[in-house]
Amino acid sequence: MTLILASKSQSRRAMLDAAGVRYESVPAQIDERAVEQGLADCSPAEIAEALSVAKAQAVAQDNPGRLVLGSDSLVVCDGRRFDKPESREQAAEHLRFFSGRVMELHSAAAIVRDDTCEWSEATAAYLSVRRLSDEFIALYLDAEWPEVSHCVGVFRIEALGVQLFDKIEGDQFTVLGMPLLDVLGALRDLGELQT
Repeated sequence: MTLILASKSQSRRAMLDAAGVRYESVPAQIDERAVEQGLADCSPAEIAEALSVAKAQAVAQDNPGRLVLGSDSLVVCDGRRFDKPESREQAAEHLRFFSGRVMELHSAAAIVRDDTCEWSEATAAYLSVRRLSDEFIALYLDAEWPEVSHCVGVFRIEALGVQLFDKIEGDQFTVLGMPLLDVLGALRDLGELQT
């Protein structure tokens, strides 16, 4: 049986494609803010992990017996949590806030079968954002909007987003939005991939 990816994320699909994982993409339809309501005292990693589980569970309900992979990423900067920008203006505001600061990117994944979470994990990366001029932000968004509207940190590291940073600490797959090495290990443990 083929794995189901509970996401429409191009980045997550590209990672699985490159790793040779066979899967079917079925985007999860959940109210992320509703899931987060009971998580006020949780860490960013715990919230990302809980959202990953919720996404996988939502798709697993309609796919009995199938393994479903959910994933989520969130950004924290100077103690403030950021969601995907709702407009180009808000994207520019986010970038101005990130300028000269360290962005914490928490990426998580979960594998669910039926009502059981078989595995979940969260990882973090730390991205040092260089000082960004208003002129650079405008040019950047001219080139990258609306594609980065789907990205919690307003960047695609595989595109012009790499120009936002001076330094990155952490796994490249975490930066791309899913702890892929951990996911592959879990899929091997669950018999979905060859050992």
